[in-house]
Amino acid sequence: MASVTEAMEIIRRGADEILLEDTLIKKLERGKPLRIKAGFDPTAPDLHLGHTVLINKLRQFQELGHEVMFLIGDFTAMIGDPTGKSATRPALTREEVLENAKTYEHQVFKILDAQKTTVYFNSTWMGEMSAADMIQLAAKHTVARMLERDDFNKRYKGGQSISIHEFLYPLVQGYDSVAMKADVELGGTDQKFNLLVGRQLQESYGQEPQVALTMPILEGLDGVQKMSKSLNNYVGIADKPDEMFGKIMSISDDLMWRYYELLSFRSMADINALRRQVTEGLNPRDAKVQLAMELVERFHSKADAEKANENFVARFRKGAMPDDMPEFNLQASGDGLPIANLLKDAGLVASTSEAFRMIKQGAVKIDGERVEDKGLLCRSGMNAIFQVGKRRFAKVIIG
Repeated sequence: MASVTEAMEIIRRGADEILLEDTLIKKLERGKPLRIKAGFDPTAPDLHLGHTVLINKLRQFQELGHEVMFLIGDFTAMIGDPTGKSATRPALTREEVLENAKTYEHQVFKILDAQKTTVYFNSTWMGEMSAADMIQLAAKHTVARMLERDDFNKRYKGGQSISIHEFLYPLVQGYDSVAMKADVELGGTDQKFNLLVGRQLQESYGQEPQVALTMPILEGLDGVQKMSKSLNNYVGIADKPDEMFGKIMSISDDLMWRYYELLSFRSMADINALRRQVTEGLNPRDAKVQLAMELVERFHSKADAEKANENFVARFRKGAMPDDMPEFNLQASGDGLPIANLLKDAGLVASTSEAFRMIKQGAVKIDGERVEDKGLLCRSGMNAIFQVGKRRFAKVIIG
């Protein structure tokens, strides 16, 4: 195993907060593998790169010789995590949860070593818990503490309803740490309250409290909002190679470095060296290509990454796409921004009627793909290169 100093350097990479760092150092100094937990509720069938920020950190712990416990929250998913929600979210059926969970196991092993990972389902212990057991668990926390949570507090003061079952979510997530005897639990910054409930419950059950390690929430392709399928600003790890490559190439130069730190397996020394090369004159596009190829290779294969790069060059570079092009931040309302209005607002056409005419002629493309639908609505979160004819280009981010 790595020295404690070396291990902490790796563990701190990209982390937002470690509670408590001194406790983690003491745990590492014992020289024994730690039990590292991270939980994911299967509320959607596919994972995206935002989810992999935590999974990448699990991999780092795994490479340091620790025991990784990947928890699929099939029980908690039926409650619905209230974190960050301004209203009670609809509960999923057992069938929906199980269907989504099937894909999670397959997808995470594109990052984690399957031979060194234990997969848990929290229905294993929560499904066996009686009503009396649940009451005893609920007795270990207070309403006052629950209302300290920012989202609950805002809803309570705003006169919005909070269902009793939502109070159970942090308790169940915390009890997972008791059942799994976790030494460290990972979560996004929005999960800090839940992770601390786990520490408190472990103490209540006579266990040594876990260390809570929070990771940043990854911004989507727009560089502003949290990566989310609902906002259409995501890169799915099941995306096809060309689609994944193109999405990564569409991010801003500044956002690229954020993605490098949180998503790349390259050392920070390598990343900092690459950043210096860009400062000294290397085209940021070339650095972005390296990131895109690394991610496509991880989730597909090296051959797929090379082919995606070739296809990207064929579609854009050989099509004489300029290195510098105007960028526009446009706002969508309702169901989205009509393609004709977008082209006009981005200065690619003089009028919407010209836009319709150019679409009919097959002269309008989005990321190299011809647009045929004159009624196309471009939704919030979209980040793409729009082309009219052979010489008019614009990069557009839709808010």
